[in-house]
Amino acid sequence: MANNIYNRFIIDFYLFLVAVLVQFLALGSFALFGNKKFLNYYIYSILATIFLIATLVLYPVGDIIRSHIVFGVLPLGITLSSSAVTFPAAVFIIIIAAISYRKFHSNKLLSIIAGVLVVSVAGTLFIVKIPVFLYYAEFIGILLLWLGFM
Repeated sequence: MANNIYNRFIIDFYLFLVAVLVQFLALGSFALFGNKKFLNYYIYSILATIFLIATLVLYPVGDIIRSHIVFGVLPLGITLSSSAVTFPAAVFIIIIAAISYRKFHSNKLLSIIAGVLVVSVAGTLFIVKIPVFLYYAEFIGILLLWLGFM
């Protein structure tokens, strides 16, 4: 996309992958945590993903690339559906990492919490039209997550 090579499918796929990646991290955290109380979140995840796919199909994104940066107003349905996938996932990752930190006192878990917070702030700033911070924050957040999961 940075080279102005993109179409609607690529943009939709990018938006889908960004949201579902966070959701997979949350589902992985649940699996590692090993608590069956979170079964409802698995059901919610499936429904939220279906909602995301439906909004990506129903609402054309349009041209959201400006000066080689993903920037543009997303349709409200896509903003809501991607938020329905990512925000609960981020909250659960933080909760599970905090509970695990209390149990194991591993600094890696603090890195995971910091990474999720940084990426979440970046996503929120993108929604309110401050996209420049998005790339730096995503890089830092993913680096922190990687260090935490290593």
